[in-house]
Amino acid sequence: MESSIGTGPTARSKSADFRHSGGERRVQLRTAICWAFALLLIAAGAKAEGPLSGALDAALDVRALRNAQVGALVVARGDGRLLYARSPDRALIPASNQKILTAVAALRAFGPTHAFPIGVYSDAPPDAEGSVANLYLQATGDPSLTSEDYWRFAADLRMAGLRSVRGDLVIDDTAFDAERWNPTWGPISSRAYHAPVGAFTANYGAFTVVVVPAANSGDRVTVRVDPPVPYLRVVNKALTSSRRKQSRLTVKRSLEADHEQIEVGGNLRVGSEPAVFRRSVEDPVGYAAAVLRMQLEANGITVAGEDRLGVAPESAPELLLFAAHPVSEIVRLFMKYSNNGMAESLVKALGARASGAPGSWANGIPALSQELTAIGVPMDGMRIVDGSGLSYDNRVSPRQLVAALRIADASFAMAPEFAASLPVSGADGTLEKRVEDAVGAARAKTGLLTSVTALSGHAMLSDGTEVVFSVMVNDFRSIAERAMDALDHFVVVLSQATATGADGTGAAAAAKAGSH
Repeated sequence: MESSIGTGPTARSKSADFRHSGGERRVQLRTAICWAFALLLIAAGAKAEGPLSGALDAALDVRALRNAQVGALVVARGDGRLLYARSPDRALIPASNQKILTAVAALRAFGPTHAFPIGVYSDAPPDAEGSVANLYLQATGDPSLTSEDYWRFAADLRMAGLRSVRGDLVIDDTAFDAERWNPTWGPISSRAYHAPVGAFTANYGAFTVVVVPAANSGDRVTVRVDPPVPYLRVVNKALTSSRRKQSRLTVKRSLEADHEQIEVGGNLRVGSEPAVFRRSVEDPVGYAAAVLRMQLEANGITVAGEDRLGVAPESAPELLLFAAHPVSEIVRLFMKYSNNGMAESLVKALGARASGAPGSWANGIPALSQELTAIGVPMDGMRIVDGSGLSYDNRVSPRQLVAALRIADASFAMAPEFAASLPVSGADGTLEKRVEDAVGAARAKTGLLTSVTALSGHAMLSDGTEVVFSVMVNDFRSIAERAMDALDHFVVVLSQATATGADGTGAAAAAKAGSH
């Protein structure tokens, strides 16, 4: 792909900024003051005592978390009264609990209905045959577009009269800078969670490889790639092995001049189930352009030229303004499934909104922090370097996460959308197969890095009391599954407790006794 990348903001941006009225600002300021006062009261209180605290202490005093740094806070959802605290102001690596802050900031800044459209332009309107010279696409940073969305995009262009492009498919992705991975992440793998960040993407910057054994030992395996675009070219070096040999497959990808090479090596035993791998691309723009081209062709629209970077002429007429998903849906997707690239795209979008294009980590992180400060999240000791939590340089305390959760919960502007974005225990998202002893009793964001795990959100106690909680663990030495199990058990204990007891005999029993 050519590198004729434009610089700075373009005059064509159709993405309107979300603006609050003065009245709304005053309401938010009063809300921030109220929350700050409530947090001071919580901070001033002594550690809660009683059966609930004893039960939660026991849940955290397990071998899997021995010698680890642990911080936890549980408060009543309604009045914020302290129910449990354990080093709640300890600044810890939050892992993907960082996404809570990103979600709150994005919903507050843009509003749940805002979208990031793609503007489509041509040198002149389609002629009598539906043909144009070049087709220009100006992206504004929607990270949620999939192959299915691009089919709808192509179908809308056909409805607008487009049938063929005599020249090139020209992509303008200058809404964001060209830094694809945060520099604090360290070595970047080809795993899907390390997908690159760009203003023009497809399928979250990832693709799927399916490897199927042949019927006979010694024969090549079959390799299928989804989506089946020529941009992803397979080099198949893997063989089918006998049943006696253990399967060992490798899937590597490398960026070439005009495509990405997917090399599959190793072996897969006869009779094995298909092996499935999720991998990221290196060039998000080249990949997304290939997906769009595939869907244009599926809708009977041909492109004679190549895919390249560029900027639409100022005089080019608009053919289409395509907006697929609002911010509420983007937040739901990246929170439910902990999608890193989507979180980072929102950080860069915040930067572009605050400072003008291109959005970057350099202007996005301060913009994120400003949004949190404006709604009253306590920032002392917090360190934010990315939006996803992949960096080990982030630092957040349980009290700060609880504050963000409570502020979002009390906000008319975002509460329903934010609550709907949290995974439900034992039911969906990253909690689908976790906290299965308390199905539906918690809505919480997970977090996991090497030696780091966290869980923060809402839970319901057995007496109907709703709570907001955060529990974070750094430097555990056990295997990750055992550390996660410990946090799951913490939530189970919460769900089986009452606001004043851990055995179901607290507030509920007292109320029953008082009714006689």
